[in-house]
Amino acid sequence: MTEPYAVPVPKGYRVGVWEVRDPIATGAFGSVYEGRRTGDPAGPGSGEELPRTAALKFLPTGTGTPRQLAHLRELIDREVELHRRLKQPRLIRMYDTLTVDDPGRPALDGATVLVLEKAERSLSALLSVDPRPAAGPALLAQICEGLAQLHRAGWVHGDLKPANVLLMKDGSARLADFNMAAELEGTHAYTPAFSTPDYTPPELLWSEIGTRGRQIRPSADVWAFGVLAHLVLTDSFPLPGGTPTARRDAAAAYARGTDELRLSPELPDAWRQIVRDCLSRTHADRVATDALLRRVAEAAGTDRPRRLPRLRRRSTVIASATAATVAIAALGYGISTWADTGGRTPEVKSTSPTAKATPATYGSAELRTDQGIPAVYRPMIVDAAHGCDQADVTPALIAAMLKAESNFDPKLSDPGKDEYGIARWTPRLLRWWIRADGRPVKSIPKPPLSVPDSIAGLGHYLCYIEPNLTPGLPGDKRVLIAAAYRTSYKRVNAARGIPPEYRDYCKRLTQYLKEYTPPGSW
Repeated sequence: MTEPYAVPVPKGYRVGVWEVRDPIATGAFGSVYEGRRTGDPAGPGSGEELPRTAALKFLPTGTGTPRQLAHLRELIDREVELHRRLKQPRLIRMYDTLTVDDPGRPALDGATVLVLEKAERSLSALLSVDPRPAAGPALLAQICEGLAQLHRAGWVHGDLKPANVLLMKDGSARLADFNMAAELEGTHAYTPAFSTPDYTPPELLWSEIGTRGRQIRPSADVWAFGVLAHLVLTDSFPLPGGTPTARRDAAAAYARGTDELRLSPELPDAWRQIVRDCLSRTHADRVATDALLRRVAEAAGTDRPRRLPRLRRRSTVIASATAATVAIAALGYGISTWADTGGRTPEVKSTSPTAKATPATYGSAELRTDQGIPAVYRPMIVDAAHGCDQADVTPALIAAMLKAESNFDPKLSDPGKDEYGIARWTPRLLRWWIRADGRPVKSIPKPPLSVPDSIAGLGHYLCYIEPNLTPGLPGDKRVLIAAAYRTSYKRVNAARGIPPEYRDYCKRLTQYLKEYTPPGSW
């Protein structure tokens, strides 16, 4: 990269336990550097070990004009709020937030530093060296999973593009850069009047901008996904033009009906109608996100059973109602050779915020609030579902199962069956599912079992069961998952559906599932 860094930081500069190494990327609002841990590996307050390397995102919140700082703080707050509310396996992780206290360096003094999980590179960097990558369909399926997770939780990304998709060491994709994300208020959300023209739907190119910003719908992300899919699969844009400005004008002509899409003949047949439905002229005609996810998974071949998915490691212990980790996504990663030398270790203050107690309406878009689900358990139920990338593992399913298993009784005790607690766990089995990374905790939990561990473990186990069920089994997939929890996925597969001895249980669960699912979502 040749452009100046938004926040130039000398190589060797130390912030907290981190030493700045090579630059990774820069953007309008911050710069990202590789960081090497030099101190205590214990994470701040979580007991989690910090990695040897991380991505350090420097945001110049201590310098600039009041107007600039207010704008930057708004963007940061958007990211913080999203990750305070959502914990998803398709989002980049954050280990800590730091504030630089270094009056001797005015350009850095007061800067906010986000300590982030380090990705290998961005999708943009991959496409620059490998257009039409062989892994493209699988990556698109994972990107679509991330969008579905956001939309189900009532959020819009607002700036989906290759630079904002990060690729991890194992090749998986994660969404990043959520400073344009916004929470829906009914059918709309409000975002800053900033976007990337190539990925902006026609209705937003010249939309009215009010005091709260620009109105946006989830269909804007669907449009951006259609453009992204066409680019990944064909190395070309679906609208004509040699520049972003020309393609923007073509999008406007297409929206008016005076021009058509120019889908590449190289676009695979399995994807052609998917892309076309993402790029419908009006937002109302675009495919809905959940339907898009199913079609993309089928086209990519990722709807087949697989082994235990790689899930985000739990980084907090949920107490009282719940506690949430604040995570902020990094800038898209591109490689640069800019470097400097020197530096000293400034004083650093940890500013990792603590989540506030969540109200009884938490997750109301996915879980009804008028059916007697105890308010204290709602955040745990919703977060357990959001921690899984399987569309059928929903908050309503987890709530229905807790109702069927124990009637939400955390003190349930059935020694004869060796089952305890709100989710009727067998302790020696729960040991393997408390952690999201699939590793057992050190010792077998003893009754009375922790409610947060029981609900989180239920979410992890259901996420494992879903892809191991044989495709095409008759009946509601969610009910089949619940039956497999009661027995095993192998037993359900062998029975080609719900085993006879579990039909009464599944009948009750189906009734609870209907009661807990919001109208129009069943």
